[in-house]
Amino acid sequence: MSTFPLQHYFPHASQLVYGCMAIGGEWNTSPLSSEHQKQADHAINAALESGITVFDHADIYKMGKAEQAFSNVLTQTPSLREKMVIQSKCGIRFDDESGPKRYDLSSEWIIESVEQSLKRLKTDYLDILLFHRPDPLMDPADIASAMDKLHESGKVKHFGVSNMSALQIQHLQHFTDRPLIANQIEMSLTNLQFVEEGILVGNPEGGAVNFTPGTIEYAVQNGIQLQSWGAASQGKYTGAPMQLNEKEQQTKACVDSLAEKYNVSPDAIVLAWLMRLSANIQPIIGSANPQRIKSAAAATSIQLTREDWYSLYVLARGAELP
Repeated sequence: MSTFPLQHYFPHASQLVYGCMAIGGEWNTSPLSSEHQKQADHAINAALESGITVFDHADIYKMGKAEQAFSNVLTQTPSLREKMVIQSKCGIRFDDESGPKRYDLSSEWIIESVEQSLKRLKTDYLDILLFHRPDPLMDPADIASAMDKLHESGKVKHFGVSNMSALQIQHLQHFTDRPLIANQIEMSLTNLQFVEEGILVGNPEGGAVNFTPGTIEYAVQNGIQLQSWGAASQGKYTGAPMQLNEKEQQTKACVDSLAEKYNVSPDAIVLAWLMRLSANIQPIIGSANPQRIKSAAAATSIQLTREDWYSLYVLARGAELP
C-alpha cells in the first residue's frame, strides 16, 4: 500500500479513521451518562488496539457529548495525545432561538467552535480542523483570517474541508497559504457517484450522476487526503437488520463470499473495496461496537483483486458496465 497524503503531515497516521459520531449517547442535551461513557471507553480502546490513531469528531456530534466522552480517555492516559491525530469539524448549527438549522463559516463561529471543542476534548490543540459543509454565505478571506488566528495561537495545526468539490476547495485555497490537507466526503458501495462520474464520461447515463467532476483527481494531484464517511453503508451489506432489494441481496452475498475468501469480516471487505482505489481513501469506521471495530480494521491487511473489486462494483451499481 503506498503512502497516503495524511502521513506527509502525521507519519503516525493510520490508514483507517475512527468516527466518534458513534459515541456520546443520544442526540439530545441530556447529560452524558456513565453507561454511555463506558461504551465510549470500550470503543476508543478497541480502535487503539486495532492500530487506529486518527479520530474524527465534529462540534455537533451528540450535541457535543461525543467530544466530552472522548476526553475521558485522554484524561486517564495523557500520553496518548501525542500518538493520536485528532480532528474535529465546525460549520453546522442546529435550529435554535436565533434561527433554523444553518451553515456558519464566519470567522467568529469558527473560532468559537474550536474553543468549545478544545474545552470538551480537554486538549490544547486540534491536529486538523475541517470545515463541515460549504456555507453559501462564506467569505474565503474571513475564513482565512480565522485559520491564521487559530494556527498562530497553536490551537489548530492543519485545516481541511468536508463535503466540498474541487472548485470550492480551490476557491478557498486561493485566499490562504495554509494548505487544505483533507476532504471528507461520502463514498461507499451504496454511494457510487464518485466512481460513476468517471465511468460514464460521454455516456448519456452520466446525466443522472450527482458528483462534481474532478473532485477526486484534484485531491490526488494536490496531496489532499480523501476520507470516506458512510464507508460501511450503514451496515447494509454487513448484517444490519434492514430490508434489501434483489440488487442489494446479491451485493451482500458477494461481500459474504469475499469475506470467506479473504478470511476477514464483511465489514473489512466493504472498507477494502474503497481502499483498493488508487486515490488512497481513508475509510471512517462509524460503529461503537468494539468487535465490529476490530474486525473492520482487518481491511488494512488485504487487497482485493481487480476482478473481486469489479464484481462488487457491478453488483452494487446493478447493471453491466457500458
